Amino acid sequence: MSRTVAILVARLIFAGAFAMAAVFKFAGMEQTAAYVAAAGFPFPLLLAWLAAIFEVALVLAFLTGAFFSEAALLAGVYVIFLAFAFHGPSLWQGNQAEFGFFVDHFTFLAGLLFAAVHGPGEKLALRQGLIWKNEAASAN
Repeated sequence: MSRTVAILVARLIFAGAFAMAAVFKFAGMEQTAAYVAAAGFPFPLLLAWLAAIFEVALVLAFLTGAFFSEAALLAGVYVIFLAFAFHGPSLWQGNQAEFGFFVDHFTFLAGLLFAAVHGPGEKLALRQGLIWKNEAASAN
């Protein structure tokens, strides 16, 4: 029972983190686009919208357990991209807090990788996805 509770709480934390990020993007899309533009990316408004939609998809995957491992892996790639793009070494000298933000992304990555390997748990999980299908086939 405690394992199930821990897994469900972890899924809620992942979903909550990405839900907050998406809500802030949707609530201030122009500001998000300006932040993306300041980092030097082209088409900042389009990228801001795509990021917000992607984060909503991650929330759905973490809450339902569908495509959970795939979502966790994609979220890990996304989180590390964000670390380098928005908190990378070029920003550390101007603001040492950026180094802390950078390192925090790797802690988040560790949790996402652990989640990807172990899956969404047995309870309240749709357990649909490419990785789960491969595991089910190899178990037979």
